[in-house]
Amino acid sequence: MIDLHVHSVFSDGELIPSEIIRRCAEKKYEGVAITDHADLSNIYHILSSLNKLKDFRDDYEIPMLIGVEITHVPPKLIGKAVELAWKEGAEIVIVHGETIVEPVKEGTNYYAVNEEIDVLAHPGLIDIETAEIAKSNGVYLEITTRKGHCLTNGHVAKIAKEVGCDIVINNDAHSPSDFVSRELAEKILRGAGIEDVERVFENSRKILRKRLK
Repeated sequence: MIDLHVHSVFSDGELIPSEIIRRCAEKKYEGVAITDHADLSNIYHILSSLNKLKDFRDDYEIPMLIGVEITHVPPKLIGKAVELAWKEGAEIVIVHGETIVEPVKEGTNYYAVNEEIDVLAHPGLIDIETAEIAKSNGVYLEITTRKGHCLTNGHVAKIAKEVGCDIVINNDAHSPSDFVSRELAEKILRGAGIEDVERVFENSRKILRKRLK
């Protein structure tokens, strides 16, 4: 299990980065990405803080990436936010998709997958056209273990299979209890109708290896 979607105290999470990494290591995770909620007002603040870990990460137990989750940004401004995140040193950029349990602006999914991002998080009732663009641009769709957001996992899995878009599974963790075991993650994937669970885990490994080069 590699969790590429975790929130720390630098947005609305409960844990500092070191505790996130320790807890993930204790659960035998292979890696983790800290991706705090960000918009054009706080990208610099988040990344300037997280960037300080880069010089010390070799002493941590598991590989880590630092990044952001672009969240509730007006769709036409997502590109600017993504560009700024990469400029400020992000190693992974994901976008908060159109989950059905939050008032995410319609069009967020579409604009997000047209940008240089790694993952479209909890994309809700994503449509075929948007998923096809995600596939063309190498954007992964997220299956999530998080309460509420997970309600559309089955739809996301179905659409991803139909268009051949790759997926990852993440916790969208905000608190210690959000980090699930690999065994539970496998069950969540199978519950969404995904049989090749090892391929899903390998997708996360690919992102981790790519971004750590």
